[in-house]
Amino acid sequence: MPASQDHINPATPLGADLIGGGVTMRFWAPAAERVHVAFGGVAGYQPRPEDELVRDPATGHWTGFFPGVGPGAKYRFLVQRAGRTGFKRDPRAYELEFYDYPECDAIVVDHDAYPWHDEQFRTPDFADLIVYQFHIGVFHAVDDEGQDRRPKRVAKLLDAVQRVPYLAELGVTAVQPLPVVEFQGEWSLGYNGTDLFSPEMDYCVTPDDLPPYLEKVNDLLARRGAAALSLADLAGQVNQLKAFIDVCHLYGIAVLIDVVYNHAGGNLGEQSLDDIDLSADHEHNPYFSRHGWAGGKVFAFDRPDVRRYLIDNARLFLDRYHADGLRFDEVSVIDRFGGWSLCQELTEELRRQKPGAVQIAEYWGEHRWLAVQRPPAGMGFDIGYSDGLREAVRRTLAAAAGGAGATVHIGRIGDGLRQAWGTEHGWQSYQCLENHDLVLDADDHREPRIARLADATDPRSWYARSRARVATGVLLTAPGVPMLFMGQEFLEDKLWSDSPDRGDRLIWWDGALGQDRHMADFLRCTRDLIHLRRWLPALRADPIVVWQPTDRVLAYHRWVPGAGRDVVVVVSLAEATYHDGSFRLGMPQPGRWHEVFNSDAYDSFPNPWVSGNNGGVDASGPGLHGFAQSAGLTIPANGILVFARDPA
Repeated sequence: MPASQDHINPATPLGADLIGGGVTMRFWAPAAERVHVAFGGVAGYQPRPEDELVRDPATGHWTGFFPGVGPGAKYRFLVQRAGRTGFKRDPRAYELEFYDYPECDAIVVDHDAYPWHDEQFRTPDFADLIVYQFHIGVFHAVDDEGQDRRPKRVAKLLDAVQRVPYLAELGVTAVQPLPVVEFQGEWSLGYNGTDLFSPEMDYCVTPDDLPPYLEKVNDLLARRGAAALSLADLAGQVNQLKAFIDVCHLYGIAVLIDVVYNHAGGNLGEQSLDDIDLSADHEHNPYFSRHGWAGGKVFAFDRPDVRRYLIDNARLFLDRYHADGLRFDEVSVIDRFGGWSLCQELTEELRRQKPGAVQIAEYWGEHRWLAVQRPPAGMGFDIGYSDGLREAVRRTLAAAAGGAGATVHIGRIGDGLRQAWGTEHGWQSYQCLENHDLVLDADDHREPRIARLADATDPRSWYARSRARVATGVLLTAPGVPMLFMGQEFLEDKLWSDSPDRGDRLIWWDGALGQDRHMADFLRCTRDLIHLRRWLPALRADPIVVWQPTDRVLAYHRWVPGAGRDVVVVVSLAEATYHDGSFRLGMPQPGRWHEVFNSDAYDSFPNPWVSGNNGGVDASGPGLHGFAQSAGLTIPANGILVFARDPA
């Protein structure tokens, strides 16, 4: 007699779902002839009638209820078709065995078991997002003596969680780790996922190694007055990813999950979702189309069950993991292979589920603005990647690195600052100067990090430091949602690698925390710029007016509609200082403008020879640059100044 159909109905979730003193199983394998569930390991397993799932011919779903099966139970599906037999991991498994991957069991998980502490946290408004991108496997890991453990070892989620207080002090309002779902192998960028519902096991800590991590996590919780966790609370991949997000929330940081729905990783393996029902050809392979991308297979976006698989995966992170938003990788590829309507369905459903969750699209299509327009005209994402400001700053910085005699068209930056065509709000543009793709140590053509772009001969020179401060200042005072890549905040100049064997490519924490004076000063500068953005609402508002007095000096005015709170940012890539108020600049309003930021102060902080304006300037006549008044400014060489109507 096949498995019971108690608790089975059209709304029964796919995968393993705890209910009524047992677990329901629902598995999509439309061409399979028989499907059994092997509990407790597959060695010597012989199919039993009570393990056999029942097929719904209308949907191709196989279902059953198994009383007495609870959290921690291990299982695998045994699929039979046309004389072939093969074990399959559940494509919706929440957790996989630590050992024997990819030939491993799935584990039944109780998603209600983790004791969350984040009930007071609220996802930031989109305009308030300041994002920090990093890679779990190479970001941070130290032992009890403070020694770096990253070389030759993949760092863990519970290593990264120890850097949360640092990120909170830095001032970022969200983190965006590279993908955290299961992939083949020990290390990877993460964009080759194979089991999209399961956290990457190499980013997690085995039970034997867990006690010292538990102590550190509980210390972080105690600092926020939160109840301690037990070993059971922290055991397993699911709970460790939840604990990372939970601690981030307690420290005021949102978490954005990077998801990859344009393709699955290559070399999926015989027990994966590839050939899930043993149909053995592309035409009838349920999950995938005939197309390939980035070494993997493109999902069949036209099939309802595939669409449901991807949408449910996104819903999982927003619901069960309390994620604050999602970053969707290469949406351009989804569009290219027929997934436009999938994106519309996805974004609309997620918006109904969690309206405050941000949806960020990496879309490089010809009509980029359609990614952030609502259906039916657009895809419906909230924010789209933008490269206008990035390219402008990088090209201008590279030109300035040619020295005083070089031709520098700083107006390019002004063009990059203006609101992207087709967007309603400035925050709909995702802005960065560095990211995981751009500064990756790879064989193809990548770009240098900002410090080395600013001075290729010496990334610690005054020229590199001062120009990099200008670039960072522009990013953090520009319209849009700014994103920093790990190490950028403290002048890291090395390309990065996802390999733990590349110790020469790891970001240098010791330098930022005191061993390199220039890195420590730059970190302070970045931190103050971030806090300035959070303090001055004009820097997060939409309006901007740009004017360019010279080829190397640019200014822009930002304000809050109906409230003022005006700010003027002055950017200079001139090699010499304009001393003693000698630079006359048109100003949008008369009266006192307070100098609330001066990048020159951060060179050998506190710089005793800073070139500044003694706390502010007064704008009066004569009119200049289209304004009715002007002010005489002292502008440091390769400097950025911020003037505000509000005193500091």
